[in-house]
Amino acid sequence: MASPKAYRLPLSAEDALSLKLGDMITLDGQIVVTAGLPTHHRILETIRAGREPPADMHEAAFFHLGSYSRETEDGFEILYMNPTTSTRFSPIMPEIIRHFRLRCVGGKGGLDTACAQALKEVGGVYLSFLGGGAPLISQAVGRVVTVGWGDLISHYRLVTLEVSALGPLTVAIDARGNSLYDTLAQTAGTRRAGILEQLAKARKAAADTGT
Repeated sequence: MASPKAYRLPLSAEDALSLKLGDMITLDGQIVVTAGLPTHHRILETIRAGREPPADMHEAAFFHLGSYSRETEDGFEILYMNPTTSTRFSPIMPEIIRHFRLRCVGGKGGLDTACAQALKEVGGVYLSFLGGGAPLISQAVGRVVTVGWGDLISHYRLVTLEVSALGPLTVAIDARGNSLYDTLAQTAGTRRAGILEQLAKARKAAADTGT
């Protein structure tokens, strides 16, 4: 199996378009993270009010990552990080994706069709994090660059991090709007229909034998 290909952030438009469904990659550079629904609502408020959030999100890598952190004399210290479910944010993400022209979005569980369409429009991708991969994610964090909205609990804050070899990450929605989640759902639906048909035949055969 080939090693994940390394990319430097911010991801270029050309690099984003070159990524295919199922590609595995690692990232180096700065990412913006939060695990909070209230944070997403605040981001929308800043967009609609014509203000900027406390992190540079333009053409950025914006990931749904939560952290276990603590305040120290030297500042905000992240002890470990873990992906959170992106689908919780699907109703909000299309506006955020389009406004900031996000080049990368990521988390676990995927995003819906409307988000995939928004990513297609701006040439962005959705990257799926390894579930339970907290040690790998945590060891990739080099330093905390900025911490925004400090009134929120730690994993809801809008945090910019410097990362090195973050991954492996799987391209689950590409810059053309293709989605592994849609493909899997279609495949499961097709198989389900076949399984139900076989079960119906088996029941009928059993009933006929019984009579």
